[in-house]
Amino acid sequence: MKKILIIDDDKQLSLSFRKILGEDGYDTHAAYSGSEGIAMVDTVSPDLVILDIRLPDMSGMEVFESIHPKYPKLPIIIITAHGTTETAIQAMKNGAFDYIYKPFDVPEMLSLIEKGIEAGRCMSSPVDVNPETDLFAQREALVGNSPKMLTVYKEIGRVASTDATVLIRGESGTGKELAARAVYHYSSRCEKPFMVINCVAIPETLLESELFGYEKGAFTGASHRRVGKIEQARGGTVFLDEIGDMPMNIQAKFLRLLQENSIERLGGRDVVPVDVRIIAATNRDLEKAVADGTFREDLYYRLQVVTITLPPLRERKGDIAILSHYILTRLASEMDIPNPGLSNDAMKKLNVYEWPGNIRELSNVLKKALIFNRGGQIQPEDLTINETNSCLDINLDKHNFTSANNSQDGLRQWIRKSLLSESDDKVFDTCLDHIAELLIIESLNITGGNRSRAAKMLGISRPTFHSKIEKYQIKIGSNIDKK
Repeated sequence: MKKILIIDDDKQLSLSFRKILGEDGYDTHAAYSGSEGIAMVDTVSPDLVILDIRLPDMSGMEVFESIHPKYPKLPIIIITAHGTTETAIQAMKNGAFDYIYKPFDVPEMLSLIEKGIEAGRCMSSPVDVNPETDLFAQREALVGNSPKMLTVYKEIGRVASTDATVLIRGESGTGKELAARAVYHYSSRCEKPFMVINCVAIPETLLESELFGYEKGAFTGASHRRVGKIEQARGGTVFLDEIGDMPMNIQAKFLRLLQENSIERLGGRDVVPVDVRIIAATNRDLEKAVADGTFREDLYYRLQVVTITLPPLRERKGDIAILSHYILTRLASEMDIPNPGLSNDAMKKLNVYEWPGNIRELSNVLKKALIFNRGGQIQPEDLTINETNSCLDINLDKHNFTSANNSQDGLRQWIRKSLLSESDDKVFDTCLDHIAELLIIESLNITGGNRSRAAKMLGISRPTFHSKIEKYQIKIGSNIDKK
């Protein structure tokens, strides 16, 4: 259970915080003065701190300046009023994770907390490279002894100690974020921030301001200056996931960062020097994207300083046994249950499958088998590999694609009807949104509205889960549905 420390002299606000966060699965602690909060950081060891900028005995900035040098990887969210915005911005420049205004929107605050905890995890949880099997339960790791993986380890070792830009390529589910974190943790910047930005998860209209920040008046609602993630990560590392999907207009600004080590905030003219290392990742064919005109050729060559390519699982099947052992060891440790292991027949079944979803798919299959294991080794019948959705009760009534007899046929008919529709020129996005919305709703219904469990059930991060709730305007109540 993740621990959150709230440092705020408003006892009613702290109580409300503790109630809301407790319902979301957090272990909350409260301090009502700056000195008490500083002391509790040592005793509680929180995963995140929420800090009011105004406290009775000292300022929030004094508290921050006492905590941050000692715990530089501890995410701190500043609560501020409009009159103290510049102070909060300065705190961000000095290493605070983010700030939020009073009174704040609860879903926005929950989303910010989840992003902060995830950022803290990425910075504070080292990634091992091919550890000994008796260390499997201790930390996340890149695992495997195949020749292609041994090459990956060598490349990480060679590039980590430099400041070179790194491009990590590989199919979805091959472990690109783990490789990026390994480069970071073995680098000279490992005590500085590590910012993760997914170019697909953030809407195009927000991505530019998220990366580069903005000036007051840059757009409607920009009532103050905001520091972007690149500027905030000064001295550290920025990991841009799915960079192949970065919009063309943002690619030009990003190219300037790589060429000149400087940025311009949205709506600003001042050149802001920044010292950050860039690690990028993509599962796209960038060469084809350049040829198609959807990715800048000059940016492509700038990113290609050092390229690390992660092999798909089907090209390293000799690693499936050790990967399975690693995954089961980790999962059993997290769930606090015995590791039953795999029978020889179960291992044979894993080895003959092609794994289009790579390690992520293998992990999901083993997790399901472990959850439903009733004692004894995992058997072939416990591994739900390459099965159709015919056994699932897909109730998609609200979007008119049900079938009483065969849910898969009903889904196919609805897709066909949507494809033939002349009124929808974005049918691909529409279909994906409908299905994603229903997945979110049903996962919340199954878990009784527990966002943390629902996100784990879907295999997505809590920040991504909350962004989907906001996108589809889903109301959390006794019956989860649209707002």
